[in-house]
Parts: sequence; structure tokens; C-alpha cells
Amino acid sequence: MLRRWEELPEFMRTDAVRPYYKALEKKRYSLYLKRLFDFSMSSVMLILLSPVLLGLGIWIRMDSEGPVFYRQKRITQYGRPFEIYKFRTMVVNADRIGSQVTVGKDPRITRAGSFLRGCRLDELPQLINIWKGEMTFVGTRPEVPKFVKEYTDEMYATLLLPAGVTSMASICYKDEERMLQGVCGEEADRVYVEKILPEKMKWNFIELKKTSIIRDVQVLFKTVAAVI
Repeated sequence: MLRRWEELPEFMRTDAVRPYYKALEKKRYSLYLKRLFDFSMSSVMLILLSPVLLGLGIWIRMDSEGPVFYRQKRITQYGRPFEIYKFRTMVVNADRIGSQVTVGKDPRITRAGSFLRGCRLDELPQLINIWKGEMTFVGTRPEVPKFVKEYTDEMYATLLLPAGVTSMASICYKDEERMLQGVCGEEADRVYVEKILPEKMKWNFIELKKTSIIRDVQVLFKTVAAVI
């Protein structure tokens, strides 16, 4: 789960990242259990939820033209790019006709997509990413390359672990879209990078040092409560 310091990408071997690395280095056994939990739990959930995934997939196809899944390049552990899986909640090619940040009642969102987003069901396909080891249940949400390029040296510390489906930052900023109401296009991207991302990172830094299986379970329960 955690490479040796000298094996990290050069852009991550900085004084700003080192304190977080040292904290995680003491938790290698915990990180091993974290991956074991991710793999076993995602395997079970993919099997048990397969009827739900199938039903939602059929609904999405009936609601609007386009594929069931939406795949987008994101960045995960050590700066590796990967394709995140989500249920498609927008019209086809939505990322080409607007901002990469969704704002308020975005006209690109489909009827089925509005419901899926409200219940966070559009995130279910990320169980595949977790099973593959590209993501973890609890960790820093993966950003698109465009936003990762805006990271400070300290923010790169969040790439020491796989990207997460949920986190304390995600819970605290679950109404992020409302915070961006009134702005659109490149302006929305700017506001996100300059104002929202730094605040979310403060939570990510705290949680990075608290990483443990027990903490993951606590955050998962808080996520369920927040969605409800």
C-alpha cells in the first residue's frame, strides 16, 4: 500500500509531504488491513447489489440516450491516472459543453440523474474501482488532472493513499453545488480551486494522519447519516 520514500514520484518527495508519510509509515499493518477490507467488502457488495445496479442501469438507458456508465479520468495514489466509474447522470458529452464542476440545477443533468445524485447512488459503480485497487472506501476524493495541477506541495500528500469514495471533507461539503450557485463555466472552476478545494484539503490533511480501519468505519456511518 505504501511505497518506500525513495520510490515515491519526485514531485511528492518534499518537506511538505514528509510528515504525512512518516505518520502513515507507522501504520503499514493498518494499511494492509484497509486494502483487505476494501477488496472483501467491495466483492460482497458487488454481488449483493447486482440486481440494484442492473435496475438502475435499465432506468438510465430508458430515461435518456447514451451509455449507462460515465467514465472520467481522475488521479489516484502516487499521481496515477485512472478512469472513475459512475452512473451517467448528465446528457452525453456534458463535460464538453460546460464546467467540470456541477452547479445547482445544471440543465445538463437528466431526470434519472437528479434522483441518483440526490441519493448518491451514482457513486455505486465505484465499487469496481475499489475492487481493482484504484480507490478505497474512505479517502480523499479524486480530482481531475486539471485541478491536481493546481495542488500545492502539501496537497500532494493526499496522493500517498488511493482516492476515496467518501471522506469527512465530502460529508462537510455534501452541498458543494449550492456553494457554487450563481457562477458557471470557467468562473465555477476558479471558485472551486481557490476557495472550496483548500478548505476540503484541511479536512483531508487531518484525516490522513488518522487513517485506520476503525476511523474508516466511523466515516462510512457518518456518510450514510449525511445522505439520509
